[in-house]
Amino acid sequence: MATRQQERQELDERAKQGETVVPGGTGGKSLQAQEHLAQGRSKGGQTRKEQLGAEGYQEMGRKGGLSTMDKSGGERAEEEGIEIDESKFATKNQNK
Repeated sequence: MATRQQERQELDERAKQGETVVPGGTGGKSLQAQEHLAQGRSKGGQTRKEQLGAEGYQEMGRKGGLSTMDKSGGERAEEEGIEIDESKFATKNQNK
């Protein structure tokens, strides 16, 4: 039976070979780097959701989901007649 330290060592070796061993840790060259990347990504998304509010965050996702290699989400939404309410993108004043 492998100990926790042995498991981490094995995961670290796999990460050094370029494998993603932590969900969201893409690009990390070690187990620790991948853990930090994954933690930062989840915190960043949560912070942005708090800043924009649930509706704003959802609208931003809709717009981003429409983007392609050729066109931005805004261009594509305009072409296809999809309404994106950008007024919801305004950050909420956290000092009130």
